[in-house]
Amino acid sequence: MPSLGAGLTFYFCRHGETEGNVAKRYQGHGLDSPLTPKGIEQAHTIAHILDRDVPDIREYTFVSSPIGRARATMEIIRHALGLPRDGYAVDDRLKEINYGIWEGHPRNNVRVLDPAVYDARERDKWNVPAPGGESYADVARRAESWIASLRTDTFSVSHGAFLRVLRGVILGLDAEGISKLDEPQGVVFRLRGNVIDRLDAS
Repeated sequence: MPSLGAGLTFYFCRHGETEGNVAKRYQGHGLDSPLTPKGIEQAHTIAHILDRDVPDIREYTFVSSPIGRARATMEIIRHALGLPRDGYAVDDRLKEINYGIWEGHPRNNVRVLDPAVYDARERDKWNVPAPGGESYADVARRAESWIASLRTDTFSVSHGAFLRVLRGVILGLDAEGISKLDEPQGVVFRLRGNVIDRLDAS
């Protein structure tokens, strides 16, 4: 079970709602779509939470997934905090899970592409990837590497499935438990040691 270095604090969130989220499509690594007006509002909400609850947030290291929807969210947050939009780093380890050939397809319509693989993944998401994609175990390795690499107080923007796996491995959950975690937008999570707290707007 990974834990954050002693004395460090890590705040993290999911990107704001996108057009792909509304359409219930797999976006993953390769497919991106713009933030919706609600997604832009969610990014402002995250900035409000950080400003309210983290007085020294402007001194933190800011890191985003390199995928456009995460970067757009990060830049809105930084601007709302009075920081330069581009004053952050990107890290490939924060990318969304790779859904392979499922990317771009509606979530309720991918089984027809390869029923045997779909059913195998439903039984064992930890080890079985989407065709051409990643398993939960693959994402967990990225998440654990990310946590272990942090040397300063950090805020990051990433993605729904990635953050489910990240939270799950920190909490010591199995694949079924990770699958049951939510993927909220417009909220912030705080990690200290191996304790995760959720910060909401109200």
